[in-house]
Amino acid sequence: MPEWKWTQIANHDTLTEGPVWDGSGLLYNECAASTTFRWDPKTNESSVWRENTGAANGQTFDRQGQLFVCESDAHRITKVDASDLNAEPMIISDAYQGETMNWPNDIAVDQQGRVYFTDPNYTGGPSNLDHQSVYMAEHTFGGNWNTLRVTFDTYKPNGLLFSIDQKTLFVADTPTDPTETRRLLAYPVNDDGTLGDHQVLHDFGLGRSIDGMTLTSTGTILATAGSSSSGPGPIIYEFEASGRVVRTYPTPADNPTNCTFGGSSLNTLFVTFKGGEVYQVEDTGHTGQLAYPQRRF
Repeated sequence: MPEWKWTQIANHDTLTEGPVWDGSGLLYNECAASTTFRWDPKTNESSVWRENTGAANGQTFDRQGQLFVCESDAHRITKVDASDLNAEPMIISDAYQGETMNWPNDIAVDQQGRVYFTDPNYTGGPSNLDHQSVYMAEHTFGGNWNTLRVTFDTYKPNGLLFSIDQKTLFVADTPTDPTETRRLLAYPVNDDGTLGDHQVLHDFGLGRSIDGMTLTSTGTILATAGSSSSGPGPIIYEFEASGRVVRTYPTPADNPTNCTFGGSSLNTLFVTFKGGEVYQVEDTGHTGQLAYPQRRF
């Protein structure tokens, strides 16, 4: 495994999140600025791609290249038309049983087009709902979307990720209550999209645990976690699907928030940070397993 060499490609005033590779460049969000930026590897520069994003956080492409976004301050999940950014985003989900969502945080789409998202509250204020859960939005007959709650045992779910066979949904549960431990959970996915009972893959104790995750082509998980204030510091964890820690990679900035693969061979890792930095590692020794764009052999 090669030694990772980190290169900073962007720096912003506040937290960056939601990195996704669009096939030729990197999209990512500066959440508090409600702005999505696009970094172009040809120019090595970032430019504004979309504004007024509702404090967009996590985002992902489905297999057709459609972009789904967690608009945290707008309390909704949307589908953005990347070919017409002036078009109003399509609302996928903005309520559960008639009540406004909390602050949607991260998102994943399965091969059937079902949209899964986490809905925690990290504001310090009261929640809109009396629980913080994972949801599944399913496209129904007539072009509508139906939102189902699929976890009933999470405290403050954050990052989520499907296994390669999509039979497991990995969820980072990251409560801020000092009496509740932070964990990486694995839920079996039922045929109807609901989830079975979870298994605890890793217990982080009271330190800063996983924020975002991405998948390698061999099925291992790379996860952003840790901070300089406790534990082993800010690092990228590499987990087997069983939860075994394979190795860790120290990061050059504090509080990494999320990561994804990109580049022409999908072997470059991009990482966002709480301080607004965005870094890349060009030769990680891994290849990303992305729904879009898929790697061409």
